[in-house]
Amino acid sequence: MNALRDNVWTSGWRHLGATLPRPRAVLAISAHWYVPALAVTITAQPPTIHDFGGFPPELFAFEYPAPGSPQLAERVAALLGPQDVVRDRRWGLDHGTWSVLAHVYPDADVPVVQLSIDETKPPSWHYDLGRRLAPLRDEDVLIVGSGNVVHNLHAYSWGAHPAQPFDWAQRFEAVVRERAGTGDDAVLVAYEALGQDALLSAPTPDHYLPLLYVLGTRRPGDAVTFPVEGIEGGSISMLCVQLG
Repeated sequence: MNALRDNVWTSGWRHLGATLPRPRAVLAISAHWYVPALAVTITAQPPTIHDFGGFPPELFAFEYPAPGSPQLAERVAALLGPQDVVRDRRWGLDHGTWSVLAHVYPDADVPVVQLSIDETKPPSWHYDLGRRLAPLRDEDVLIVGSGNVVHNLHAYSWGAHPAQPFDWAQRFEAVVRERAGTGDDAVLVAYEALGQDALLSAPTPDHYLPLLYVLGTRRPGDAVTFPVEGIEGGSISMLCVQLG
């Protein structure tokens, strides 16, 4: 619903769009393309995918008509070689991508390519892919990982009133902030070893793994900032980790 809302998080996303150097394209790694394959969208005009249910009609009617970039898709595949990268013409932009970019680039005039998350691979593999993608930073490509460092829908408060964050959610988010800030990526890659707080905060890997792609692009001396923050519904972290 944040795609349609004006709140502290969407305001933060709009501020990023207004202040970041304008990229020539965006590579998005979304929690919602979590499949047993490594794939990249290669269509020139990716469709807006409404991959959810039970929401108001206006959300299903929302379109984000950003163009794709077959050229960037091929560049991504080349950087990830010798991994077998599927050139996908069926997937488009899912809500993990467009619900955020609709505020960052509301005119939908920046080309967007999505990279899938291969659900069969361990966290270290995903972090390594991020390292391979790092040269895109010198090619005016904005690399966006869209998920949540804390994402537990079983514990989420669906009521109309704001909920206090769970202690475990706050503790795990604090660890992510600290380790991302100090460059201790190894701890965040092996996040499951952090114990019960990690298991509650990331009960499935899909929403956590996009962070590892971003961390993998880290360069020595990169500033680490958190331009958007907060915990929604007690168990969903809206923390944004920005490198550089």
